[in-house]
Amino acid sequence: MAGSFTKLVYHVVFSTKDRYPWMDASIRDELFAFTAGVIRNLEGSQLQIGGMPDHLHLLVRLPASLPISHLLQTVKSNSTRWLNERGQSRGRLSWQRGYGAFTVSESQVDVVDAYIRNQAEHHRTRSFEEEFRELLRKHHIEFDERFMLG
Repeated sequence: MAGSFTKLVYHVVFSTKDRYPWMDASIRDELFAFTAGVIRNLEGSQLQIGGMPDHLHLLVRLPASLPISHLLQTVKSNSTRWLNERGQSRGRLSWQRGYGAFTVSESQVDVVDAYIRNQAEHHRTRSFEEEFRELLRKHHIEFDERFMLG
């Protein structure tokens, strides 16, 4: 085969440090647009972005040459710097160290897109922690409860 062909789609979830709810409506749209720009600069495509005051969900398509860990390191560091330079915050803002990244088949992209768009509805009945544990279980990822809050 002369070429390489990939279509790598990920659902990525990460939270604010200590689950601090600083992403309110006053900055959310700008943060989402900024994050989309970072993803584009890395030659990825943002398919959907959403979340709650204490966490973000990304649905992204990435080139094979871009490791998910590099995407997240770049998104987190650039968005933290951008947010803190704005000076609108109630202290220094930062993201948790870890994240969840789950591959998404093309047949499920619309389902995950709708899930991300409907975050407010999901969180009427469950916390971020419950949601994240459910995602880990759904994707058969083993985890240690001691490391769930870091």
